[in-house]
Amino acid sequence: MDFDIPADVQHFLDALDRFIEDEIKPLERENDNIRFFDHRREDSRTDWDRDGWPNEEWEALLGEMRKRADDAGFLRYHLPERFGGQGGSNLAMAIIREHLAAKGLGLHNDLQNESSVVGNFPGVLMMEKFGSEAQQAEWIPKMLAGNARIGFGLTEPMFGTDATRMETTAVRDGNDWVINGAKRWNTGLHSATHDYIFARTSGKPGSPKGITCFIVPTDTPGFQVEFMWWTYNMPTDHAEVTLTDVRVSTEDILGEEGRGLDTAQLFVHENRIRQAASSLGAAQYCIDEAVKYARERQIHERPLSVNQAIQWPLVELHTEAAMLRELIRKTAWQLDQVDHGHEISDKVAMCNYRANRLVGQAADRAIQTHGGIGYSRHLPFEHIFRHHRRYRITEGSEEMQMRRVGQYLFGYAGSNPIFDTPSLASRFNSVQRGAPASSLD
Repeated sequence: MDFDIPADVQHFLDALDRFIEDEIKPLERENDNIRFFDHRREDSRTDWDRDGWPNEEWEALLGEMRKRADDAGFLRYHLPERFGGQGGSNLAMAIIREHLAAKGLGLHNDLQNESSVVGNFPGVLMMEKFGSEAQQAEWIPKMLAGNARIGFGLTEPMFGTDATRMETTAVRDGNDWVINGAKRWNTGLHSATHDYIFARTSGKPGSPKGITCFIVPTDTPGFQVEFMWWTYNMPTDHAEVTLTDVRVSTEDILGEEGRGLDTAQLFVHENRIRQAASSLGAAQYCIDEAVKYARERQIHERPLSVNQAIQWPLVELHTEAAMLRELIRKTAWQLDQVDHGHEISDKVAMCNYRANRLVGQAADRAIQTHGGIGYSRHLPFEHIFRHHRRYRITEGSEEMQMRRVGQYLFGYAGSNPIFDTPSLASRFNSVQRGAPASSLD
């Protein structure tokens, strides 16, 4: 078994590093663009007068970065060749994501906007896998050119992680559908031209079947962005959206009617493993910077690093990072071998919740090791902590990720024959919703 980075991926990393040094770093420094990355970060990036939206100059800089990366052949790496990509594997993307995040903050891989010289494009992949030929021909070129920007509207005010209980509904009216409901943390609505809206079209609350994904123009009558949620990290692109008698066509359904959660699962699995890799890379950056500072900092005429109270917490974090690296890469490789990802959903969940927890611990330890200046905004650790703290909630909270692992570990996953006994499956689900554990006795 070969644990080395594949040769083609290493060549890509080498070329990527040269591109960042030759193109992106100079762009980051010119015209005072560095202001977006120093301690003035939030005021530079945020338009406080426009409900906390990203500043237009900041968005323009990100757009220029993406254009240069696309012209150089890096941006679409993961996409199929017919869309200008190189068909990069999940394993390659995990390695690349970690590599970029381990470089620290910068225009090459901005954490807050999830904007990178190597794009993620989960919305494009949803369209590529589930869209009809006509939808792909219409939407994918527009999405890649930036002429169409599609948000992601899954979470709701009353139901967050449990998407099967969503209250947004869509009712058929001839060849149209009429949507009513609300979405919370609707991503990308500061600039989206369209929105992936998930709504129940059939079935009972709690059933994963009967939910449909619609492509909804954001200028449709009845589609209303009520306000933007201000977050731990600013600026924000997360909206509270209401839909009142929003009318769309049957041709605007993505994937099969009633199987919309299949499209969401593709989005979630792809994002979770890459999110884990980014968290790992950012954690390793914090560890490495803390080690470097401890070796240089003199206390009582000795390096700070000779103290075991400094060494041991960093040793623990460095060890966990090494173990997570192998699990993430193995899981990413396994994702390349399966059709949907459900087969190894528990492994993806393990990677995600542990990596997201690790980066918070590593950022906190880097702050502590650096002392007062670590707590300041003149170093990046507080920004890393604030950004990555969201990932213990988004893409499925860490509690839900652990629940997923538990389903597989104890044999309660839907693919297990144990669910051939409806009463046992029902009793298990009642426990997961908070019923007394004795109901399984």
